[in-house]
Amino acid sequence: MDFVPKELFFTKGVGVHREKLVSFEMALRDAGVAEFNLVRVSSIYPPNCKTISKEEGLKKLKTGQVVFCVLSQSEVKEYGRLAAASVGVALPQDHAKHGYLSEHHSLGETEQEANDYCQDLAAEMLATTLGIPVDSNLEWDERKNLWKMQEQMVKTTAITQAAIGQRDVWTTVIAGAVLIL
Repeated sequence: MDFVPKELFFTKGVGVHREKLVSFEMALRDAGVAEFNLVRVSSIYPPNCKTISKEEGLKKLKTGQVVFCVLSQSEVKEYGRLAAASVGVALPQDHAKHGYLSEHHSLGETEQEANDYCQDLAAEMLATTLGIPVDSNLEWDERKNLWKMQEQMVKTTAITQAAIGQRDVWTTVIAGAVLIL
């Protein structure tokens, strides 16, 4: 059987509950993926894989199905504390080569900060496999311009969910890339 996904979609969600596990379940429901048996995998964006919409992807899955995903999760039970979960993607110019998905989970970062950082992680992982020099002392925009000038990296993006902790309950945020075989 061929286990190389041909499509994937991105999703995110927030859950709030007095029980940590139920908070996670609520985040999965909000993301639309609670009815599947999720198996977390590492961070390779498969060669020749197509990104599709969440709505299109959910139509291709069945309740109870084992589904592979790259999932980021963060939770907090502290009033006013910010939690963020993000999955970034970096794709090479040559679609026959694999890209990278990165997970980033944090406390205290805004949604934009987590999003930017996660894209940077994915881009750096891809750059190192393409033989592009990585100078972490450069600012993100400088590195991005260097990589784009070498015309090997075509796209970076991320999906991020952030939420502020509430009083006396767990707040869970998730972001994920769901792989479809």
